[in-house]
Amino acid sequence: MKIHRIRKTMHSVGISTIRYGLVINLLEIGRIKFEDYEVENIRPLVTSSPPLAWLIARLGEKNVARLLGVTEIVLGSLIGAKPIAPRASALGSLAAVGMFATTLSFLATTPEAWQETRGEPKLSLAGQFLVKDVVLLGASLLTAADALHAAERR
Repeated sequence: MKIHRIRKTMHSVGISTIRYGLVINLLEIGRIKFEDYEVENIRPLVTSSPPLAWLIARLGEKNVARLLGVTEIVLGSLIGAKPIAPRASALGSLAAVGMFATTLSFLATTPEAWQETRGEPKLSLAGQFLVKDVVLLGASLLTAADALHAAERR
């Protein structure tokens, strides 16, 4: 019985840590999209991505970075709203799944993501930056399931 309570507590604390860690990441990453240096940092990623490259031509680099920043801030806010709005939180988490799947596609579309060396290709700094999105994608799936569970209980 005691182990069951410990497991349940660890699960609850773990899910909360994942949720609010994801929220903090999205809010901070969204915030820095308004900085000029971040526009430079994301340039090779968005210009090499077929789904996003057309946005650069229409809106310009700064506006695309700001649009991405607003999107990340909104998604982070929605995910964090689970205690008061679990359905909205689930929607934010599911949208984040799509966003992280898109950023992971940059590994295939961005030449700068890989170092060409002898033998097998290795991730560059840009590729290392992108691969962490696998964890954020998993966190988004878990927070979506948790929020949907909370919504069902209401």
